[in-house]
Amino acid sequence: MRILYIDIDTLRPDHLGCYGYHRNTSPNIDAIAKDALRFDQYYTPNAPCLPSRTSLYSGRLGIQTGVVGHGGTAADPKLEGKLRNFRGSFTEESLPRNLQKLGLYTAMISPFGQRHSAYWFLAGFNEVHDTGKGGMESAEEIQPVIDRWFDANAKRDNWYLHINVWDPHTPYRVPAEFGEPFKDEPLPKWLDDDELIQRHMKKAGPHSALDVTMYDDQENPRFPRQPGKVTDKASMRKLIDGYDTGILYADAVVGKIVAHLKAAGVYDDTIIILSSDHGENFGELGIYAEHATADVGTCRIPFIVKWPGGPKGKANTNLHCNVDLAPTLMDLLDGPKPELWDGQSFAGEIIPGKPSETPREELILGQCCHVCQRSVRFGNWLYMRTYHDGFHLFPQEMLFDLANDPHEQNNLAASRPEICHEAAWRLARWHDEQMQKMAIHCSDVTDPLWTVIREGGPLHAKHDPGRSQLPKYLERLEKTDRSDSAKALREKYARYLK
Repeated sequence: MRILYIDIDTLRPDHLGCYGYHRNTSPNIDAIAKDALRFDQYYTPNAPCLPSRTSLYSGRLGIQTGVVGHGGTAADPKLEGKLRNFRGSFTEESLPRNLQKLGLYTAMISPFGQRHSAYWFLAGFNEVHDTGKGGMESAEEIQPVIDRWFDANAKRDNWYLHINVWDPHTPYRVPAEFGEPFKDEPLPKWLDDDELIQRHMKKAGPHSALDVTMYDDQENPRFPRQPGKVTDKASMRKLIDGYDTGILYADAVVGKIVAHLKAAGVYDDTIIILSSDHGENFGELGIYAEHATADVGTCRIPFIVKWPGGPKGKANTNLHCNVDLAPTLMDLLDGPKPELWDGQSFAGEIIPGKPSETPREELILGQCCHVCQRSVRFGNWLYMRTYHDGFHLFPQEMLFDLANDPHEQNNLAASRPEICHEAAWRLARWHDEQMQKMAIHCSDVTDPLWTVIREGGPLHAKHDPGRSQLPKYLERLEKTDRSDSAKALREKYARYLK
């Protein structure tokens, strides 16, 4: 048995050909999808990078592990206290460790553990190749490591390999000699709109149209594909072309991986899973080139499974999330499932006759790195509840009809209170269930979202004096014709600005 997990950072599914994108960004991924089952409503429940990958391999939600942030207490797992044995739960109950128990040799090619000091991410791996630049690697630097691993191991039986590729992540770093493959391709229709661009230029907040590089528009000459702001169709094109070129560059790695498997004669028998840690906002909520919210743009990710004997070229539309992968793999491989895991198996959707739990009616999505939000994804709806707005001036409640407004431009919360009430009830029910589980399996009963706020706000939007970007950002807002937003933020955060 051979299992390959291809993890392409910051990959929006709707920028892949197999998900309907009009640009040819992903010919090699698309070819795998023809031999695979494509999942159309697959999400990370905890965004962005560190919380997502922690959920993936722990099989647990961030509210349980404590990892929901990028800094402070909530960037590390909760202490297990008296519940900890000789080995902690991340070692003994992670997905990779359970694959080891089934006799698989587990290997990883990724700098992620060091990038986020997330050494629990490495738990259960026999072999780790840190590619050395903390996520700033480009594909040509990772490819030789991949080549050496496959040359040595492709024909070997019983392995699991996780490969990380980073090129779609900001800053867009594809070498200049790769050219401009999409210079003559149209933009996504909804972004090819001068009125939308002008409207978004009035918005405030990190990574808004005038502040693509977070709190300003400063461009780095090392990364000429990355614009500092979006003010017209030309700069919009530069941004989208930069991202799409990163996908195409990463896709070439996928093609070379497939070539290795075919050369070794093991492609047909190898299980291939392709996914990501999170998506990327390109205009959703007025945010550009960042994975900053608990919405569809950030939390929806591709999930493609090529399983020998499984469906080919088909799509699955049920709601799933990345904590579901661990129990699903264990059911597919007839392995054990730790009681701590929070996911729901959907093994029967991949191989008929295997166990599957009742499809989810809803997903709860969370973000505590740029904002503090929890959202409910159900039916055609996305309900978002904001606890810390990350200096975006988001209202407490937002509601979007994704069937008619897939890019989250029209907040219907005021006009559809009955949907908000239902969503808030779903969120409260979920929270009760999580706190009850926490009381049994954790050493505390602390919701880490509130830890983030107590410690001064999300890492990328601190509100506490001395560490906050807000005072300087208020000056920038006033200098860029956004004084109304500056005034509103001064009033909202007045006690931290004294």
